[in-house]
Amino acid sequence: MDREKAVVTITGRDEVGILASVSACCANANASVIEMTQSVKQDFFTMMMVISIEQMNVTIAELRDAILKELPTMDVHVMHENIFNSMHRI
Repeated sequence: MDREKAVVTITGRDEVGILASVSACCANANASVIEMTQSVKQDFFTMMMVISIEQMNVTIAELRDAILKELPTMDVHVMHENIFNSMHRI
């Protein structure tokens, strides 16, 4: 079964609770986390998350804004997988 998905990327200085904040925002938006990877190099945090947005009760922009509200010092991007795929096609 092919689900409608979005890609969430978060980068910035590492701090406590980043994953918890992003996960809570996704849960509040009724977006299900499909897979996630994160890495911390020295003090720098990076995360990429693929979420299912079929049942989401907000727009992608509203989800991004909710995450930014929780993590104002982070660089946050949320985009539909079709846009992500188009941007990374050679």
